[in-house]
Amino acid sequence: MSVPYELSVNGHAHQVEDSWLGESLLFVLRERLGLTGSKVGCEQGECGSCSVLVDGVLVCACLVLAASAVDAEVTTIEALGDDVLTDVQAAFVSEGGVQCGFCTPGLVMAVHDLLDRNPAPGPLEVREAVSGNLCRCTGYGRVLAAVEAAVSTRASRS
Repeated sequence: MSVPYELSVNGHAHQVEDSWLGESLLFVLRERLGLTGSKVGCEQGECGSCSVLVDGVLVCACLVLAASAVDAEVTTIEALGDDVLTDVQAAFVSEGGVQCGFCTPGLVMAVHDLLDRNPAPGPLEVREAVSGNLCRCTGYGRVLAAVEAAVSTRASRS
């Protein structure tokens, strides 16, 4: 049975039509709304490639029912750096934290979430923040360097 509902995604209201109420937020974002920045990886909440913010909380969109986000604000990777890279995205590029790019949206969302909560995280906090994201290409060294670069960039602006 399909019931139409409205989702607020990246500050815009989106009507969701012809959706089964059991569809994941990831499926609805990608297939119903055309927001393909969040990646389909494991579909079990293990890889982090589908990470989004729901009311400011980092979640795996594959584990959230879309209909449960009706009264929430969903923020996806598409909301970051419309035409200009954010400091985190730029750091990933400059520090070689982007290889194949599949894990990048989830990692960038996780790092933005971390730095918005704690502008000067320690090494263990950084490792914990990115621990929910699997990357097969970088070995995480370049990702950690990107976080350090983003922290430095933000500190120099303060």
